[in-house]
Amino acid sequence: MLGNLPVSSDKRVLVDYRTADDAGVYRLDDRRALVQTVDFFTPVVDDPFAYGRIAGANALSDIYAMGGRPLTALAIAAFPKDADPAILSTIFRGGLQALDEAGVALMGGHTVQDQEIKFGYAVTGEVDPARIWTNAGARPGDRLLLTKAVGTGVIATAIKFDRTSETVASGATASMVQLNRAAAEALATLPDGVIHACTDVTGFGIVGHATEMARASGCVLAIDVESVPLLDGALELVDRNTPGGGRTNHEHFSAGVDGSQCGADSRRVQLLYDPQTSGGLLVAIAADALVAAVTALTRAGVAAHQVGEVVGPSRDLAVILR
Repeated sequence: MLGNLPVSSDKRVLVDYRTADDAGVYRLDDRRALVQTVDFFTPVVDDPFAYGRIAGANALSDIYAMGGRPLTALAIAAFPKDADPAILSTIFRGGLQALDEAGVALMGGHTVQDQEIKFGYAVTGEVDPARIWTNAGARPGDRLLLTKAVGTGVIATAIKFDRTSETVASGATASMVQLNRAAAEALATLPDGVIHACTDVTGFGIVGHATEMARASGCVLAIDVESVPLLDGALELVDRNTPGGGRTNHEHFSAGVDGSQCGADSRRVQLLYDPQTSGGLLVAIAADALVAAVTALTRAGVAAHQVGEVVGPSRDLAVILR
């Protein structure tokens, strides 16, 4: 949507929409830069408090994915005219819990009337200009780490149509409300320069966000399909519950994907296109820092899964599934 707009010539703009990054970065001085993002969406679970928490965690995630620390947030909400005030209050309380967990100050917000509930935040954070993580730095030989299992899209669809168990729904909800704070803070303890690229896996799914990283970096990301962790129940739900966003992602990104080396279950492959809400971090890290990264993440209580590597450039391909 922004592709045809003129690009800012302000030299203080360090990261903008041209590399499809998670947030924009604006330099204040040699040691400080602002990180800014906005995200909101319709309910993905039935519990309004959980929905608010998920929306908060999802919006904050973009700041963590840039290596930043979130500071303040503004709520963005759309509600039907006849919406139950108690439900709306519960959504806001859920969101505030996520902000409080992150140490983020709620500054206010804006609401409009709409036919469907939508909720989220605009978040501002800070980052050291010398330690920004972007989509654009992945290098051949890097290893790929993923910090959360996937499958929230198909599980959310199954929840909507009452096609899944409470256990499966609860597992997906627990993943979505989990902040990426611990993962980002653990990775920030590593030596400067070993994290070459980072993004969070959200609406475009793993394949979509890997494609954006590959295109921005001029490389190809090779993903080991069987190594990608799945949420409990997701595999069994794929056939009847693939959301529209999953099909759209496949249509949009599959032309740049080579799956000829992949003998994995087709349902697993489809889950790589599954649109995630509040997904984990996908990190391209120097191979010689892999053990230290996994150790740091594990000590922080974060699951660290090696899911592939970065290989040399290709004119036509962005992602290899193997």
